[in-house]
Amino acid sequence: MAFFLEALFGGLMAGMLYSLVALGFVLIFKASGVFNFAQGAMVLFAALAMARFSEWAPQWLGIESRVLANVVAFVLAGAVMWVVAWLIERLVLRHLVNQEGVTLLMATLGITYFLDGLGQTLFGSNIYPINVGMPKDPVFLFEGTFQGGVLVNLEDVYAACIAALLVALLSLFFQKTSTGRALRAVADDHQAAQSIGIPLNRIWVIVWFVAGITALVAGIIWGSKLGVQFSLTTLALRALPVVILGGLTSVPGAIIGGLIIGVGEKLSEVYLGPYVGGGIEIWFAYVLALVFLLFRPQGLFGEKIIDRV
Repeated sequence: MAFFLEALFGGLMAGMLYSLVALGFVLIFKASGVFNFAQGAMVLFAALAMARFSEWAPQWLGIESRVLANVVAFVLAGAVMWVVAWLIERLVLRHLVNQEGVTLLMATLGITYFLDGLGQTLFGSNIYPINVGMPKDPVFLFEGTFQGGVLVNLEDVYAACIAALLVALLSLFFQKTSTGRALRAVADDHQAAQSIGIPLNRIWVIVWFVAGITALVAGIIWGSKLGVQFSLTTLALRALPVVILGGLTSVPGAIIGGLIIGVGEKLSEVYLGPYVGGGIEIWFAYVLALVFLLFRPQGLFGEKIIDRV
């Protein structure tokens, strides 16, 4: 039982991180109808900004406190993501209003490669550490209940708690603030939202910025675990099956889909991997997403396309 719980907890914690990245896809699609293939590149770009600013801030400002340096770096990286959101809306989205979905998809592919190249130009191409003080030593829990206890990595626990907190804050933002209600109105009907005076251009900047902040938090967590490297782009794209499973238009679906895939790939690797030679974690999520595309293409909580027309 203890071994099962270790695998279960590990899957849940990985699933929260997948959900965090998947939220970026869902938020942008709901507000603008754009499938943002650049979300993985945004994770990398934001993480690079955070890593380099946390290194540069003490030199620029004479800061000795690591906590203060990280706070300054987070604010600066957030400001960079706001500029990125504004430029994307100004230079790309407003010129592609009412274009075909494939045109918008190709535009986000272009944004992906542009951000990858710009990040390397501005921040360098080495592997950079992010140290936000999360403990990395494993601990044993429930030692009184199970013999030997349950081994849990504290860094994973902290990361899962941070991801859960951000998800809760985003939910409050969408439900309780006027801007959040405007975002939901735009998601339901662009033309109706415009008719009551909601400015689409400003809303799109805000939603891309919110997606950028979720990318920043995800990049910090992944960068703290693995270091900031260019493989983060492809790592973040592992959230794509989460979006397919949960539904491209559902925020709760992104969360639940991430947990299902995180747990599923961990348990399948642990219990089925020895019989098939391992490597199940690499393809499990994509096979599960393919099954859902065949039998329920809108995902668990997504809307059918015909319902949105």
